[in-house]
Amino acid sequence: MPYSTQRRPGSANRSPRAYQSRPSTRRPSKSKFSKQYINPSRFVKAAQPAADVVEYIPQHAFADFALHPLLKQNIADKGYVTPSPIQDQTISQGLTGKDIIGIANTGTGKTAAFMLPTLHRLLEEPHARALIIAPTRELAQQIEEEARSLAKGSGLFRAVLIGGSSMGEQLRDLKSLPSIVIGTPGRIKDHLERGSLDLSTFNIVTLDEVDRMLDMGFIADIRFILDSLAHERQSFFFSATLDPKIRELINTFLSDPVVVSVKTGETSDSVEQDVVRYNASHEKIGKLHDILTQEHVGKTLVFDETQRSVERLAKELQERGFKVDSIHGGKTQGQRTRALKQFKESKLTVLVATDVAARGIDVADITHVINYTTPQTYEDYVHRIGRAGRAGRTGYALTFIDQ
Repeated sequence: MPYSTQRRPGSANRSPRAYQSRPSTRRPSKSKFSKQYINPSRFVKAAQPAADVVEYIPQHAFADFALHPLLKQNIADKGYVTPSPIQDQTISQGLTGKDIIGIANTGTGKTAAFMLPTLHRLLEEPHARALIIAPTRELAQQIEEEARSLAKGSGLFRAVLIGGSSMGEQLRDLKSLPSIVIGTPGRIKDHLERGSLDLSTFNIVTLDEVDRMLDMGFIADIRFILDSLAHERQSFFFSATLDPKIRELINTFLSDPVVVSVKTGETSDSVEQDVVRYNASHEKIGKLHDILTQEHVGKTLVFDETQRSVERLAKELQERGFKVDSIHGGKTQGQRTRALKQFKESKLTVLVATDVAARGIDVADITHVINYTTPQTYEDYVHRIGRAGRAGRTGYALTFIDQ
């Protein structure tokens, strides 16, 4: 999947390093863990009016950053002038080559915060190569889309390594020795073990949503991958939290990192949060129907607990006349991509999902997130409702509570 059709010089003479096969460390099923009790009061919070939020005064404009001219032009073509707080504080530090730990709420523009310094270095240093690791397929694809947009006309190659998509296509892309590899931990590890990916020359690495990857049980895969990279490298670690597990990983792999924290609270200030109480299952679907038919309810993301319950709920809503589809780990990557594309294009008004979609769905005009079942953890709740209230809009989050 090249940004251009020009092959990198000397790519035919290089061969991938063979890796010894290691025991699989696949993500554990969430069903093995008991659900965390969350007091319903934590699902209730008024959105903070914009006038009450302390306005952030950026120290830079995008034009001020010492970025490659092509990147500056692409940024200007997208109409970007003023960086978000995480971009404002990260890009300038990243351009100096420092390791960065970014702590930020979801939906704050962190992809461009690590992508712009990465692309700048790839354009300035022909031998530099970058690896970007994300917890879900959807987030990996979202990062690739942003990279493609910012790198337009650069001639940089990239490969996306995710499960559920063609292995043959991935092998073809890797043979072109891409400048950027974006993927999920399990599939990246698969390529390392089969010798189709050699990371020994990769000197830039980004771990996006580190907290989520550790929650999903990817710690062993991540350690294996990071051990395979060039010893001298620049690292970007982005997370919504900085708990002991993440600190341990940071202490092992980062060198004197700069910490940039713009996290403003547990949940987004732009999301109005409330609960919906019900007494019986037949009453529950009726209440959801009534919510979805309200005039102010637009594009809606509905979360349910299991693949089976998601399919059942989507079918029920479809029979009631809603434009709806579902997305979960049991669907093929093609099905997931099509559903998400139709949702973005407003061909669907409702998308029913498991938590696989809590990270990686970047749809600016979602008005409502509905938790038809409560999440496994409060952290999952935070990331679910972070899909609403983006791009300066007020979003709404409703959580169903069994009385």
